Amino acid sequence: MVRTRYAPDRGLQARMGLTMFLLGVVFVALVVALVFIMAAFKLGAGAIIFFAVLLGAGLTFGSLFWSDKVALRASGAREVTPAEAPQLHGIIDRICALADMPKPRVAVAQSNMPNAFATGRNSKSAVVVVTTGLMAKLNDQELEGVLAHELSHIAHKDVVVMTVASFLGIVAALLVRFAFYGELFGGGGRGRGGGGNNNNGGALPILLIVMAVGIVTYAISFLLIRLLSRYRELAADRAGALLTGQPSALASALTKVSDSMSAIPTKDLREAQALTAFYFAPAIKPNTQSLSTIFSTHPSLERRLRQLDEISKQLGR
Repeated sequence: MVRTRYAPDRGLQARMGLTMFLLGVVFVALVVALVFIMAAFKLGAGAIIFFAVLLGAGLTFGSLFWSDKVALRASGAREVTPAEAPQLHGIIDRICALADMPKPRVAVAQSNMPNAFATGRNSKSAVVVVTTGLMAKLNDQELEGVLAHELSHIAHKDVVVMTVASFLGIVAALLVRFAFYGELFGGGGRGRGGGGNNNNGGALPILLIVMAVGIVTYAISFLLIRLLSRYRELAADRAGALLTGQPSALASALTKVSDSMSAIPTKDLREAQALTAFYFAPAIKPNTQSLSTIFSTHPSLERRLRQLDEISKQLGR
């Protein structure tokens, strides 16, 4: 964690470490399972696994070092100077001074959807993106609460963990896909003296097993990342509220942003889905069904407001 005046969150640090450990275990188990499957059916797995790991490592490296540029392009955001956005820069300057942390780059996205996110592997490459819709919707105190929330993600370094964790899932998907197509198009040729139909028939059980392993691996990775994502948002709410001392302003911002999502066209929300895990509020229509929270990137609005209300009472005492 970057040394700042943000309240340290041992629970978040423990969960990030545990999530990375469990994802590593899942990844190793996937490799071992594929090697076992290929060996059991006397198929060559070494080249497939090596290439998938190499490609996945390259994607992870690229994501880690260029995540800020990718996010800016995906959101259509543009970096702005203090002269172009004096109000926004002024609020971020105050928060950075209060938190005693380096100031990140500041960018604005032309979008009616009121939202914000922070990304970057460290304080030097960090960037905070705010939509024009958010600046138009919130007053200065509410906007300060949102930005304190986003800057805490940089201080906690949970953006890096989320990026790496997400791409571990991609590596696992690549392994399964390469094993699948390697057997589909190349495995049949290893059969002895058989015709194409017989070889394809022999490949079917292998394909089904590989697909089953891939589905289980993806499901476990997906749930682990979602659990961490929901907790990191609660941690950011808590840290931002404690830093500014105004949990009520953050609660008001949360309520306004969540209510506004219902008025945003579905097309615009769908275009923002790629970054929804990093947004201040999820870019989806509100869903009150309890089952949906299992798959959500963010905790429910009620849960976040309840925590902020508890912080208000603590600060009052």
